[in-house]
Amino acid sequence: MISLIVTVLNEGDNIRQLLDSIAGQTRPPDEIVIVDGGSADNTVDILRSYAEQLPLRLLTAEGCNISQGRNLAIAEASGDIIAATDAGLRLDAHWLERITSPLLDNDTLSVAAGFFRADPQTRFEIALGAATLPLVDEIDPGNFLPSSRSIAFRKRAAQGIGAYPEWLDYCEDLVFDLRLRLAGERFVFVPGAVVYFRPRTSLRSYFRQYYLYARGDGKADLWRRRHFVRYATYLGLVPGIGIAGWLVHPLLWIGWLIGGMIYLFRPYRRLPVLMGAADLRSLAAWIQCIALIPLMRLLGDMAKMLGYPQGWLWRLRQRPVDWKRLTD
Repeated sequence: MISLIVTVLNEGDNIRQLLDSIAGQTRPPDEIVIVDGGSADNTVDILRSYAEQLPLRLLTAEGCNISQGRNLAIAEASGDIIAATDAGLRLDAHWLERITSPLLDNDTLSVAAGFFRADPQTRFEIALGAATLPLVDEIDPGNFLPSSRSIAFRKRAAQGIGAYPEWLDYCEDLVFDLRLRLAGERFVFVPGAVVYFRPRTSLRSYFRQYYLYARGDGKADLWRRRHFVRYATYLGLVPGIGIAGWLVHPLLWIGWLIGGMIYLFRPYRRLPVLMGAADLRSLAAWIQCIALIPLMRLLGDMAKMLGYPQGWLWRLRQRPVDWKRLTD
């Protein structure tokens, strides 16, 4: 039996696209367990309107965070295989079939990691997708940590590690993945199991998103080296090249150009893929996206540099459990 779980909160403006894409799956779920965190809009009414079309069970847990909602859904799910996704997405028609097939075919596998692609609707969103989201050929299947917008796992594996960390509000799915790996559970990457989601629609919402992601990294003590490299680059290397060019020789400022080319190589490599998918060919669209990408990369890094220490301050004050320990 396969259970599909989703957590929602005030998703009335986008929940229909997810529900319609679930209804269109080539392999429908045996049940759908949706936990609503106390929506104040019409989310619940929309969900109930699909009750005759989908095998939907709606649970309400007002005030719960996303980890608590997912854990409630896992506990209530009847299936031994659980697929998870999020509101604000649409699923490829073959998503559930493809993400669960490896687990159905091989009892030694515990986690199937699906993929996600941008579903941009504006030039701004195309540029943001290129700046932030990898292409499938950039993924290392052996080390890929799936987002819980596109994942399937065995219920016993999730419960064996205590499921999602309820003390963590962001990056909870990464800790969930890492704990599964620590427990020795076997993963498989399924690039054909694709979900599509719309990037943020403004610089402000994008900045907030990556600030919160980095704050979650700090709370969970994730990616120390990655964040250290970012601080070292902006606070040491970039001004260091400027000072060296001024004191020694202006040709050293070429280091900025070389660094910028390396920094922007992947986003610009992704851009034609997203432009082609959106069927945009105008010169104005290309110029706008090319110009936006450096700004988005810079703004994202600034958000991370502000968010990470905030997460660490929280960690020092709250002293959360050590998620690397699987047993007490």
